Amino acid sequence: MVCVCRLLQTDVVMFLFQRGSDELFSSISNGPYIMSTTANGNDSKKFKGDVRGSGVPSRVIHIRRLPSDITEAEVISLGLPFGDVTNLLMLKAKNQAFLEMNSEEAAQNMVGYYSTVMPIIRHHPVYVQFSNHKELKTDNSPNQERAQAALRALSTSHVDTAVAAPSTVLRVVVENLVYPVTLDALCQIFSKFGTVLRIIVFTKNSQFQALLQYPDGASAQAAKLSLDGQNIYNGCCTLRISFSKLTSLNVKYNNEKSRDFTRPDLPSGDSQPTMEHPAMATAFTPGIISAAPYAGTTHAFPPAFAIQPAGKSHLSGRVHSTMSTQKSVYGDVMRVKILFNKKENALVQMSDSTQAQLAMSHLNGQRLHEKPLRITLSKHTSVQLPREGHEDQGLTKDYSNSPLHRFKKPGSKNYSNIFPPSATLHLSNIPPSVVEDDLKMLFSSSGAMVKAFKFFQKDHKMALIQMGSVEEAIESLIEFHNHDLGENHHLRVSFSKSSI
Repeated sequence: MVCVCRLLQTDVVMFLFQRGSDELFSSISNGPYIMSTTANGNDSKKFKGDVRGSGVPSRVIHIRRLPSDITEAEVISLGLPFGDVTNLLMLKAKNQAFLEMNSEEAAQNMVGYYSTVMPIIRHHPVYVQFSNHKELKTDNSPNQERAQAALRALSTSHVDTAVAAPSTVLRVVVENLVYPVTLDALCQIFSKFGTVLRIIVFTKNSQFQALLQYPDGASAQAAKLSLDGQNIYNGCCTLRISFSKLTSLNVKYNNEKSRDFTRPDLPSGDSQPTMEHPAMATAFTPGIISAAPYAGTTHAFPPAFAIQPAGKSHLSGRVHSTMSTQKSVYGDVMRVKILFNKKENALVQMSDSTQAQLAMSHLNGQRLHEKPLRITLSKHTSVQLPREGHEDQGLTKDYSNSPLHRFKKPGSKNYSNIFPPSATLHLSNIPPSVVEDDLKMLFSSSGAMVKAFKFFQKDHKMALIQMGSVEEAIESLIEFHNHDLGENHHLRVSFSKSSI
């Protein structure tokens, strides 16, 4: 499967994939309005024009071109999947609003996501960008009292989602099914709100339906809040979402009807591909939830995706040297291609579509080198090697025969050790001569913070090490997986579900 990825620095590894970026910002007219320091209760007089770029991070998000009948709850729901919303300022007369997020990181994730997937509310494309105001100071006008009431109600339910959500399993019904919807399309849509563990699609009572399981109620609640009632494509394929009475899904096969992303080793079964009318392939139009849900194809994920970095840099040498270590913790990378005319972009081909989905669902939105990762599918189904006699300046490389693949052996125990990125790393293959201080010094050598360390009590060949943040853990995994510890021992590094 080929995915589109956006590389954030020259030191990136094949499992980090980001797409799309500044295209939306280039279409946005001159910057946001910002709040003046003299708030007098008259919303229309609180703001002045601000001609500025939209790339300077701030906790405050400026949202423009809202429909005139927009509700406070709808605006707040745009931000909830990315973190807690701490303040809201509605400017209905200007069809605008300002959201204040609880952290700059949450705001960056929000702006980054909506730069690739434009939100559309009741057929209105909505523009999202940073404000240069660092915080919101609202007054007690009637308009703001309503906004604050909605904020308190929704934020309370959001904070308590893990408790309030009756199930981690969602039931999804797609109404007005004008165009076909696949399991893979649903996975890409719902992966924005958390890691999709399992999914089953089926037809019942002449309706296309799906059951979809998250690891926690908070993700399920956020997805339901944001997606219920939205259209996948313009004017059709409406999502109706409710909590299922099931607490877990039992998936036996990985195919176009069911998928267990925690069990890439499951057989495909004897399921036959769903036949679709050939005209459907060209019928798709940009949708409310995804501008291009699965890269223009009506079939399953291809085994390749694309990478696009947030800042331009000369990637070919260092990216390929890093990628050649085959450090992906979610699958085996087969080929990598850095684009000739956009050397900040790359295509990465995984061994199969399940591995590509694992990488996308676990890594989208994660941060590397202070920038959020964006991962989407590529229109390419594979990465093509240069034709014989054609030199591509070393931009394309094949890793299919690398001895460092983690998942090449059927039934590998690595399949059962796939976890989302976390601040705690699992270390293994440690030789007897290496002690705690050696490993702490090694992981500190890159400038990262080591907060805790613990050898396994019964096996000193393994240990847990807690870094200062998830971002530092990702960078440390890239740096030190396969590090030579001597005595013919190469360190194995993966994310841990445990903490110290």
